[in-house]
Amino acid sequence: MPKFVIEREIPGAGNLTEDQLREVSLRSLQALGELGPKIQWLHSFVTDDKVYCVYLAPDEATIRKHAKMINLPANRISAVRHLLDPANYA
Repeated sequence: MPKFVIEREIPGAGNLTEDQLREVSLRSLQALGELGPKIQWLHSFVTDDKVYCVYLAPDEATIRKHAKMINLPANRISAVRHLLDPANYA
């Protein structure tokens, strides 16, 4: 299944509390359950004003549907073309 990186512009994201992050995560997991096995959340990186999420999904439309269900932006969705791992080049 294709891998995508989703850039979400969320001002103040880096200041969210553990409880707030848990609430958003649970909302996401609930929506993923409703969408079924065709989409999978791998992990997310939280920075000061953005969250970068990595998902497996059949297409960009499925990512957008999930974002709408959880009421979070998906400002940029990029398909991963290659994964570079330093261990492969040492």
